[in-house]
Amino acid sequence: MKTIGVLGGMSWESSLEWYRLANERVRDLLGGHHSAKIVLDSVDFAEIEAMQAQGDWDAAGQLLADRARALESAGAELLVLCTNTMHLVAEQIQDAVGIPFLHIADVAASAVTSAGLTTVGLLGTAFTMEQPFYAERLAAYGIRTLVPDADDRQAVHSVIYNELVHGVIREQSRQRLAEVIERLIAQGAEGIILGCTEIELLVSAADSAVPVFPTTALHVEAAVTLAVAED
Repeated sequence: MKTIGVLGGMSWESSLEWYRLANERVRDLLGGHHSAKIVLDSVDFAEIEAMQAQGDWDAAGQLLADRARALESAGAELLVLCTNTMHLVAEQIQDAVGIPFLHIADVAASAVTSAGLTTVGLLGTAFTMEQPFYAERLAAYGIRTLVPDADDRQAVHSVIYNELVHGVIREQSRQRLAEVIERLIAQGAEGIILGCTEIELLVSAADSAVPVFPTTALHVEAAVTLAVAED
């Protein structure tokens, strides 16, 4: 089994879920007392969040590239970044290491195309919904991306940063996001990408009339599949 290098802490709430799901997946695949081989570098999210707010993506990318190199030095054979938003700097991270980097949007796109869908709604932070890096990655797979309107984007972003990253789960917020999903479906979304690792702590398939694609769970499944594959 390969060792997975995990860049986490953005936020630790969702990184904790990533770690739990990875170990459960390895247990289910290999049985017995098996668990995932993981080296984790958990950054201080306050530093990253400040860089996001300032639009200093180069500095954020450099910080994460440095941590990626540390994970490779610690023995990681496969690298994952446990956040959708910071895939905005994925190229800097990937260029910093010599081990495979599993891009979360590629995993999401694979699931969408396997389901036979071509148009999806995207929920995530304002950065993920408004900047082109995620939608362009999906477009390379022939997937058209719809995003909520400005008010809905602000509401989703607020739920993520003011509640979910602090472990706060509110039924009112779940209902609000379900309404956002309804409007995306009305616009033509055939499926919904939960493009923020924290959103899965709040929203599930039960909140959508069309298929949802939980990026954390999908990312874990793909990473573990690679890790346990025979060389």
